Amino acid sequence: MKIWIDILTPKQLLFSEPIIERLGKKHDLLCTSRNYQEVSRLSEIRGSDLVFVGRHGGGDKETKLRASIDRVKRLSRKIAGFSPDVAISFCSPEATRVSFGLGVRHVAISDSPHHDAIMRLTLPLVQKLLIPRAIPKKEFTKYGICKRDIIQYNAIDAAVTIKRKVDATAALPFRNNGKKNILIRAEEEEASYTSRSNKIIPIIKKVLNKYGDENIVILGRYARQTKNLQRAAGKKARVVRMAFDGKHLLENTDVFVGSGGTMTAESALMGVPTISYSAVPNIIEDFLARKHLVKIETSPEKIVDCIRKIFRAESNTSYKRASKIRGQMENPIDRLIKVIEGTHRVKK
Repeated sequence: MKIWIDILTPKQLLFSEPIIERLGKKHDLLCTSRNYQEVSRLSEIRGSDLVFVGRHGGGDKETKLRASIDRVKRLSRKIAGFSPDVAISFCSPEATRVSFGLGVRHVAISDSPHHDAIMRLTLPLVQKLLIPRAIPKKEFTKYGICKRDIIQYNAIDAAVTIKRKVDATAALPFRNNGKKNILIRAEEEEASYTSRSNKIIPIIKKVLNKYGDENIVILGRYARQTKNLQRAAGKKARVVRMAFDGKHLLENTDVFVGSGGTMTAESALMGVPTISYSAVPNIIEDFLARKHLVKIETSPEKIVDCIRKIFRAESNTSYKRASKIRGQMENPIDRLIKVIEGTHRVKK
């Protein structure tokens, strides 16, 4: 069987690794992506074999549209030549359009019904959708997919991505001085489901004011954003763009302050004390908060207070709690492979 996988974000790349490893033993795979710095950097770190087709459209709506149109054109030629039996994506609009146009059955994966525009563009055209059981099916059926075509798995996606092996000898941005490591992740600014906010700057200033003597690293996403963050942080923190394996960073972090996305979920499931300032509120973040693995706070004062409590605690209870919750989760890759094989039989 020929299988095409379209991978657009760092999280999708990490989630795809075990899919590629298992399906690649029996099937002919083509893995595509787009020119997007965070993905290309991570693909180099992870040694991924991706074919880059098209580019990321940036933060402007018209530029996004033009980039998507161009990518559909380029992908249509590439995929027609490959002639896959099944396509897999994480609700890629371009993969959806090309699959539909070429008559290729499409299995999608998502834990992000809050990505409104992406869901509208993809879900009416996919044959099957896999989602975490923590998210009700109704969150997706409102976009035009039938309830019977949604398959739930008893896990969240971070349970897959944190299993990856990392190079423990790779350099990290923290100073080796015996002080606490505080890692802060800036929010996404250029995705279609976000709007620019100023949440992170007041948080950074408050944390620096209280804990400026500790090792504070701020992870930016884009060049302009990183410059703005560095101006706000001054010399009290190191501001870097993501050129590291996130799991390796988190393994060396004493407290993580995230925006509620992928690294927040990974940090929580790894048992790292995790605070989310909820830049993009979502159901997975709420699930982790209910499990007492994430503390959601939007006030800079309360975030600093949370850090104080974490540092004063005699032990990290998050690790044991996270380990127990991970042990209750299934492997979504098993479920995906059954769906892929079933989809191929239906087509035949």
